[in-house]
Amino acid sequence: MAKTKNTIKKRKPSVQEGDSTYILKLVLYLIIGSQWLRISHGSSEIPIPLGFIIGILFSMHEHFKIDRKIEYAVLLMAMFLGFWLPMGISVTIK
Repeated sequence: MAKTKNTIKKRKPSVQEGDSTYILKLVLYLIIGSQWLRISHGSSEIPIPLGFIIGILFSMHEHFKIDRKIEYAVLLMAMFLGFWLPMGISVTIK
C-alpha cells in the first residue's frame, strides 16, 4: 500500500502594529494634516492645505493599509482645525 503524504500548509504570521505605534501614527497625521500654506498678496489670501495633501500621499503608500479610513478622518479633522488656528507657513508677497 502506498502511503499518502499529508501536506501541512504553514500560514504566514500576520504582522500587526502595536498600540503605541498606532497612536503615534495618528498623532503624526494630526500634526501633518493641520499644516497650511497661506499665500498673502495685499488684502487677498490663498490658503492651500499642504499638510492634508502630504498626509494623503503618506496614507496611500503605507505598509499597514487596514485603517486607512480612520487616517483619512483624522486628516480631514486636522485640516479643518488647522484652517482656523494659526498653523503652517505664511508667505506674504508685496
